[in-house]
Amino acid sequence: MSMLADGLSQLLDVLPATVRERLEKSPDVERLVEVVLDYGRPAEARYQDRTERMFDLTVTERDIEFVIKSIGEFGTDNRAGIERTLHRISCIRNRHGKVIGLTCRVGRALEGTIDIIDDLVRSGKSILILGKPGIGKTTKLREVARVLADEVGKRVVIVDTSNEIAGDGDIPHPGIGSSRRMQVRVAAEQHNVMIEAVENHMPEVIVIDEIGTEAEANAARTIAERGVQLVGTAHGQTLENLMLNPTLADLIGGIQPVTLSDDEARRRGTQKTVLERKAPPTFDVVVELVDYDRLAVHHDVQKTVDLILRGVAPKPEIRVRIGAGQVEVTPAVNQDEDIADASFNARFPALARKPITEPKPEPMVPVEPRTGLVRIYPYGIARTRLERAIRERRLPAVVVQDMTSADGVMSIRSVVQNRPRKLREGVGKSLPSVVVKSNTFTQIASAAEELVRSINGGVKPADNETAAMDEVIAAIETVIQTGKPFEVSPQPATVRKLQHQMTESRRIASESVGEEPNRRLRILPTKV
Repeated sequence: MSMLADGLSQLLDVLPATVRERLEKSPDVERLVEVVLDYGRPAEARYQDRTERMFDLTVTERDIEFVIKSIGEFGTDNRAGIERTLHRISCIRNRHGKVIGLTCRVGRALEGTIDIIDDLVRSGKSILILGKPGIGKTTKLREVARVLADEVGKRVVIVDTSNEIAGDGDIPHPGIGSSRRMQVRVAAEQHNVMIEAVENHMPEVIVIDEIGTEAEANAARTIAERGVQLVGTAHGQTLENLMLNPTLADLIGGIQPVTLSDDEARRRGTQKTVLERKAPPTFDVVVELVDYDRLAVHHDVQKTVDLILRGVAPKPEIRVRIGAGQVEVTPAVNQDEDIADASFNARFPALARKPITEPKPEPMVPVEPRTGLVRIYPYGIARTRLERAIRERRLPAVVVQDMTSADGVMSIRSVVQNRPRKLREGVGKSLPSVVVKSNTFTQIASAAEELVRSINGGVKPADNETAAMDEVIAAIETVIQTGKPFEVSPQPATVRKLQHQMTESRRIASESVGEEPNRRLRILPTKV
């Protein structure tokens, strides 16, 4: 990467003299990210890898007034800039409207910063870049505009709300090449300017920074449907974050509840109401900025969203810049679209209407140890998540399809009661087993570690009174919430008696069902 003239000296010139002199003497001034000036507090310089507080330089009203007089006027978004540069100054006001704090952000144009996604940019597909603030989204967006305009030869229009992409003033910064820039007078009008750009200036590419409102998301969809390539950014670290954001979910197709027929719900092993994607995504590709030189690419957003809604963890392509002009690519894993039998709420609690509390793994007691590769049979567990847990935690284990060849069983409590009797009898009878309550990755990974440790390390899930009573308490809460019967694990007669007493104390009816040694308690949604 080569750095264009970024006008750093022009930013230093608008700072108070004492702060400017301190920064000019710093050997890391070229790595400066922003300067923070808050009234009555020490000045602060933030670099790419550290933060330096100047405890001997307390910011005064005069310091803040000096900066304000040296820059342009603040807009409705409380941002201002320095003409013909990419620097941005944002202010903090007190409740009377007086400026009491400033964030002076260094803006840089970097050639070569998109070499890691150059093939995606030139593909003609619409691209959404996700990442936390300050990770370089806008810098990459600026270089995308220059490459598409100057090297690919497309008609590019930038919708520049805060003048952060092309700089302050009427003449845009040379960092955008021959792209055209449309300024937005009021931030709330960005969506109107987006539509105006398409209708009035015949662009082949629209570049937008920080899509953040429902109106802007709708405008982006309108633009994409007109055949214009769209390149934009949004706050959020992962695609799943975007799905959980009701304002921006439309960018990846939107999510809506769908009511299934009884037969379909039974076939899927889910509740009758599930969440599904309601429309094609606005963006074809989503790029997650993990770090400055590391990112994840979802090449098929539509497929990825559908898999997530089915409880399958995404496995995107990983790209890492390892040197000048060198990029290491880890291809995306072919994902198994077979979904788990658990309900959607259990598989994906973050999107569920009611939060689900993940229980701790059950306690362990000693048994005879063994060694070697542990074969785990997933009983209602999302197989792809279990495989991912084994891979990421580097467990000496493998997932098997047949329970007869398994060393241990991992099951999910919400679907045990819906399984055939021969499977119910196999779980916990002759094989070490561990039960989880939800199909989340964290729960599955923890349970997998416990199961491997139990088989190879000499412990197994306890089958004692304490664990049995804890299970009944959790089951009672489930029955109260769902209004449906729930069966717990098989227990000896003495333990079942204690379980019956527990349900009676909660004024909940229960009965014993099944034959020994698999006789168990069924908790009923009726009061005693």
